[in-house]
Amino acid sequence: MAKTGLLSSDPTVRARAVELKKELQRLVKTIVDDEDYTIRTVDQAKDALCALRELKFNKRSTVPTTTTTSSLKLHEALSCPEEFKCPLSKELMRDPVILASGQTYDRPFIQKWLNAGNRTCPQTEQVLSHTILTPNHLIRDMISQWCKSQGIELPNPVMDGKEEGVTEAERDRFFSLLDKLCAALPQQKEAAKELRMLTKKMPSFRALFGESIDAIPQLLTPLSGRKSESCVHPDLQEDVITTLLNLSIHDSNKKLVAETPMVIPLLMEALRSGTIETRSNAAATLFTLSALDSNKALIGKSGALKPLIDLLDDGHPLAMKDVASAIFNLCIIHENKARAVRDSAVSVILKKIMDGVLVDELLAILAMLSTHQRAIEEIGELGGVPCLLHIIRESTCERNKENCIAILHTVCLNDRTKWKALREEESTHGTISKLAQDGTSRAKRKANGILERLRRAVNITHTA
Repeated sequence: MAKTGLLSSDPTVRARAVELKKELQRLVKTIVDDEDYTIRTVDQAKDALCALRELKFNKRSTVPTTTTTSSLKLHEALSCPEEFKCPLSKELMRDPVILASGQTYDRPFIQKWLNAGNRTCPQTEQVLSHTILTPNHLIRDMISQWCKSQGIELPNPVMDGKEEGVTEAERDRFFSLLDKLCAALPQQKEAAKELRMLTKKMPSFRALFGESIDAIPQLLTPLSGRKSESCVHPDLQEDVITTLLNLSIHDSNKKLVAETPMVIPLLMEALRSGTIETRSNAAATLFTLSALDSNKALIGKSGALKPLIDLLDDGHPLAMKDVASAIFNLCIIHENKARAVRDSAVSVILKKIMDGVLVDELLAILAMLSTHQRAIEEIGELGGVPCLLHIIRESTCERNKENCIAILHTVCLNDRTKWKALREEESTHGTISKLAQDGTSRAKRKANGILERLRRAVNITHTA
């Protein structure tokens, strides 16, 4: 009896079926054998099954070429090289761009991630030094060549409408709202709330602020015109500060916003006196503005690190991540490290780490500050060495272990009084030796550096 739906006699289709079966076999083996298999592996296996089913029933021959977008996506996702897939969409990239972390993503997907307020790399979780997306022409050309070799039309970049223009009516509305900010309090509150909403939803409105030299000073009028902090209505302050955050996301605005004279002082005031959402958004604004090195220096000179560190010390969960991200970014330049150390960053950060609060982010900041001599002294004085050794011993996060051993390496080089604690830890737990064997390449290098110094010290003692 003849079977229906047999695989096509076309050798290309048969070869594709064999390829899919091999891929499915590999994925299923991973799922069965590996207890730590990922959801992504399951999804890939499911996609492979769907594609195989489609070939089995020979649906492709009955569907017009113009309607095979989903089939093409399946083919792309399964067969294209991994480096051509966006880590976020898991699909062939249309418009590959490089993030500050060095990772490549498809523009619309990483732009959506950034527009949601995220300021870390989705893959590495590294805090981003800036949010500028650089076209990856090399990967784009490689994808183009691969598509040609597979007989696939090169996909066009997906446009996300980032630079849509504004109508004259919208432009008139924009200037009308700015005028209301100079009126009585009810009109100010209404205008500030609407500007907050418009600048969040419409990139074109964010761009409008860059077109008028007076727009940002007008936005700040309700805050800068008050005689004291207590006179500022909390909702009005929150809306104005959040609008500044929305503006600073637009790369073309970063320099203009930071260099507008009243912006940084008002952000500092908001860090001290606003609602917790206002304070969190003020910290996020400083983080976003600090993508530019010139802004890092300007923000540091203005004294903004002190209120950021005070807010970190307060420890409100809603603000902690934004504050830590801002401090990290600002301390990338050397002069801000000295300012942070002077403003008690080390003691605040160590206390939070010892309490188990935001350990990953704060260890990264502490590692950065540990290049400063006074920071190393404080780490030793405040019991930082036992804390860092405990994290290396107990943590499962390789990045945290790496940051801890990097700090301890600097302590070892600069403070001989801590060698005893390191030797005792090594003698009791073998913590440093284990890391020298199993850590990341940087962690191994730092751990071996400590062990070598401890060995030399012992040899010198014996010789004496």
